[in-house]
Amino acid sequence: MTPKEHENNKEDKDDEVVLDSEHMKRYINGEIWDFEDEIMAVSDDVLLGLDGGTTSTVCICMPCIPFSHSQLHSLPILSKTVAGCSNHNSVGEIAARETLEQVMADALSKCGSKRSSVRAICLAVSGVNHPTDQQRILSWLRDIFPSHVRLYVRNDAVAALASGTIGKLHGCVLIAGTGTIAYGFTEDGKEARAAGAGPVLGDWGSGYGIAAQALSAVIKAHDGRGPNTMLTSSILQKLGLSSAEELIGWTYADPSWARIAALVPVVVSCAEDGDEVANKILLESVQELASSVKAVVERLGLCGQDGKDAFPLVMVGGVLEANRRWDIGTKVINYLSKDFPRVLPIRPKVEPAVGAAWLAWNFFMKEEFHKEA
Repeated sequence: MTPKEHENNKEDKDDEVVLDSEHMKRYINGEIWDFEDEIMAVSDDVLLGLDGGTTSTVCICMPCIPFSHSQLHSLPILSKTVAGCSNHNSVGEIAARETLEQVMADALSKCGSKRSSVRAICLAVSGVNHPTDQQRILSWLRDIFPSHVRLYVRNDAVAALASGTIGKLHGCVLIAGTGTIAYGFTEDGKEARAAGAGPVLGDWGSGYGIAAQALSAVIKAHDGRGPNTMLTSSILQKLGLSSAEELIGWTYADPSWARIAALVPVVVSCAEDGDEVANKILLESVQELASSVKAVVERLGLCGQDGKDAFPLVMVGGVLEANRRWDIGTKVINYLSKDFPRVLPIRPKVEPAVGAAWLAWNFFMKEEFHKEA
């Protein structure tokens, strides 16, 4: 559809969605949508992209206008809002839903839009690991938004991949923040994942995994079951504690994943200062992260039969940030390059929520194209 055709059809579409919105249901916190009553004029079409993780949830609102894919990166951001954790495995389903609904309402309110103007939503959330997770969230979204809104629910790794490929689902993404996951797609739509099962099942290589091993090393050193380590004094100083015994109470007072993972910079600092225990923890995390990527790449054949085909590897998350001497991300690439010499590392210039918005645009435009054809 051309921009002119889009404008000509806009009035008819708006008439349809206004009627539909009169019968729209509201979720538990219906009052968060009260701002819509103050928006009198019909706003332009928009789409929403959400990146929901264990640490934070970000929602991006962009205009939904016809563009060529090569120009997609120039779509402006109309608004951005941030909220807390939306991983239902971490905070529970009710709290996760409330966070997601609030961050979407805030994004629309901030740019003067309302639900009747939304054309598509891509909600990419950590903890979406099975079709039943997708269906549960889709059913809940249907109670909030008009029936014309196209809804897409994926794991947050998919948005992270899209942030490095301008909305195309091809290649592999490695996320290493509070949690970790490797996720890949082939050009014909096959997909595979590795890790991402949460800390109980061994999310090693993640921020939580690194920090948890560091805490364990401190306790072992205190007990005499492990070597002395600089981690003891550094972590106790960081937390304002005076002994390793107090560390036990601190850990279980609030064992939230993000709170534990926040200790990663301490571990990196100790490794940079030559602490062998900290260095070993980080080296093992590199191996774990690289093995997750390798598993996905080999299952999907992204590297070709001889292992020498080029493929993009999008790298996202605080653990992988290239701003330290002990650079975990670079070491992961060096490790992978031994098996995949043509791996193409990409550190996105936009955040995953923008990738989710680009996915919403791609999904929506593809469906519109097929509908018109």
